[in-house]
Amino acid sequence: MKPGYVYILTNKNNTTFYVGVTAYLKERILHHKEKSDPKSFTARYNLGKLVYYEAHQMIGDAIGREKQLKAVSRAKKIALIEELNPEWNDLFGDL
Repeated sequence: MKPGYVYILTNKNNTTFYVGVTAYLKERILHHKEKSDPKSFTARYNLGKLVYYEAHQMIGDAIGREKQLKAVSRAKKIALIEELNPEWNDLFGDL
C-alpha cells in the first residue's frame, strides 16, 4: 500500500478549516492553491494555507486519522496546529 498524508488548510485569517487526505501532498495542496475546482469548499472559502500535516506509512491509516480530526472540536484542531506550527505559517514551502 502507498503512504498517505492528512492535512489541515485554512485561509489568511485562520477562520475556516479544511481537513483532507491524499497520497500526494505537494500536488494536492497545489490544486487547492490554484483553485482547480472553483466550486469546491476550499476555493469558495479561499483555503490555501497549509498549517498542519502528518505523514502515514499507509493511506488507510491517513484516512482513519482524517476521520478522527474531522470529528474533534475546533479548539482541539487549533491546539494540534499550534503544537506543530505556533506561528501559523504556510508549510507548503517546506514540502
